[in-house]
Amino acid sequence: MKAFVFTDKALARRTGQFVWLAIDTEKAVNAPFLTKFPVQVWPSFYVLDASSETVALRWVGGATVPQLQKILDDGQAAVGGRGRASEQVLARADRLYGEGKNKEAAEAYREALANAPRAWPRYARTVESLLFALQASHESEACATTAREAFTRLRRTASAANVAASGLGCALELPAENPRRADLVASLEEDARRVLVDKDVPMAADDRSSVFISLFDARGDAKDEEGKKRVASAWASFLEGEAARAKSPEARAVFDSHRLSAYLDLQEPERAIPMLEASERDLPDDYNPPARLAAAYKAMKRYDDALAASDRALVKAYGPRKLLILQTRADIYAAKGDSAAARRTLEGALQTAESLPAGQRSEGAIAAIKKKLEATP
Repeated sequence: MKAFVFTDKALARRTGQFVWLAIDTEKAVNAPFLTKFPVQVWPSFYVLDASSETVALRWVGGATVPQLQKILDDGQAAVGGRGRASEQVLARADRLYGEGKNKEAAEAYREALANAPRAWPRYARTVESLLFALQASHESEACATTAREAFTRLRRTASAANVAASGLGCALELPAENPRRADLVASLEEDARRVLVDKDVPMAADDRSSVFISLFDARGDAKDEEGKKRVASAWASFLEGEAARAKSPEARAVFDSHRLSAYLDLQEPERAIPMLEASERDLPDDYNPPARLAAAYKAMKRYDDALAASDRALVKAYGPRKLLILQTRADIYAAKGDSAAARRTLEGALQTAESLPAGQRSEGAIAAIKKKLEATP
């Protein structure tokens, strides 16, 4: 978003309508903000009502410029309390969603959709928010069913990728004994493939990338190794094409994370080395390139190189991000056969996790580190 959307001149007309603020969730100074406005997924975008210091609208994930324009319009309407009954219900749903009350938000989004006119301009945005709220509430069948019903209407829009990917992800979370699972997975997998085939609909590159991820997971669920490889190969090619068109090192590095995942899935981690070395050279203050190099070198069993890259990442990292780097470092030691160093590293990660302030402290992360410690000899 920072590299491709917020730089667009079409947003210039928004000057004076909003006070723009970017929050680095890794910095301790921002912990009080996170306590008041918890962030569950990155990226997340909020329109805040300054008069009440509450969330008027929350958007999770990426967006195209036209999508962002609509989100901003909806945010203004929510703050102003304008609109018909369905708009009022939507505003209530957005407030609940912004507060992280996903189950209650899902009910309100359903109510808004049920009472909205057929050509309601908020339909796509409401469906996408509903799907995330359902997924976060572990209502997998309702999420998959909602996505399947909405896809036909949204197939030729920028929302199609998120709807298909979210729905397929939810369908894959259903237990094997669920009688609807097979049909939902099959139909949503077909929807996801339609999104990738249709190149005419403009949508965010990371949204298309998420569709590849869902398809890869679906082929894994089907125990289709050849299918997984085909999806990963197409995914890597797509990302390489997007990166080649990037106009700056920052824009190119946007794709590094997903490219690394694709190369790891292909069991070809060596393909990630040149791009990550370039990103580390071009973005010397960013901890992400060396952290990702550590993961790539680990997969290549170049453990000393992995530890050296991890060293460089740790010098630059701060806040919760350090936990992921330390856990990867522990994995490197374990793979190298140095269980004592792996344990020491995990103990350091646990100490770091427990020392984080409210807003950044994650009980889930602490529990995960403790579990790894218990499994480490």
